[in-house]
Amino acid sequence: MAKTPTKTEARREDLRARLTDIAERVIAEQGLPALKARDLAAEAGCSVGAIYNAFADLNDLVMAVNGRTFQQLGAAVTASLDGRALPPRDALITMSHAYLHFAATHTRSWRALFDLEMSTDAAVPDWYLAELAKLFAIIAAPLRQIFPDWPAAQIDLMTRALFSSVHGIVLLGLERRISGVPTDQIERMIAVVLSNLTSAPEAAT
Repeated sequence: MAKTPTKTEARREDLRARLTDIAERVIAEQGLPALKARDLAAEAGCSVGAIYNAFADLNDLVMAVNGRTFQQLGAAVTASLDGRALPPRDALITMSHAYLHFAATHTRSWRALFDLEMSTDAAVPDWYLAELAKLFAIIAAPLRQIFPDWPAAQIDLMTRALFSSVHGIVLLGLERRISGVPTDQIERMIAVVLSNLTSAPEAAT
């Protein structure tokens, strides 16, 4: 039987949820730099100190928001297939285009996934790693079809390589940097890169 939370625990969880809701909206509308403890406290109707009773620090709060964003991103990528049994390479390209569209539509929230500064000594929460693992698992599934003889370690390496490649193209393209490509060419660039990478005759060692 699950333990019934105390009134103090229930109030803390309620405050965590409210703060996460507020932070999620602020980040989506104004970006990560706009997140300020005093503004959060004023909107949530609590003291600044209460924030740090609910979260270890603002990074911890952003992690909670990012967890939601990862879920939304994973759902968008999965939904792009619409239950279709596409050839694995086409599935990868379709999902990568969905990643691009999510980033373009929710740019500030998407950027917060990667702009959060964390100490290398800080422990990343298990639930956060689990959400990231779910996203990588979506990418890995078609790769196992393309390269059925590859061991798990090589599939994992290629999964991360593909994610890094697509992410880099999207980031540079959306920021319109000189080293990137025009926005209307990002989808084409992604398709070319993924087609070439997944045509490799053997795994990297």
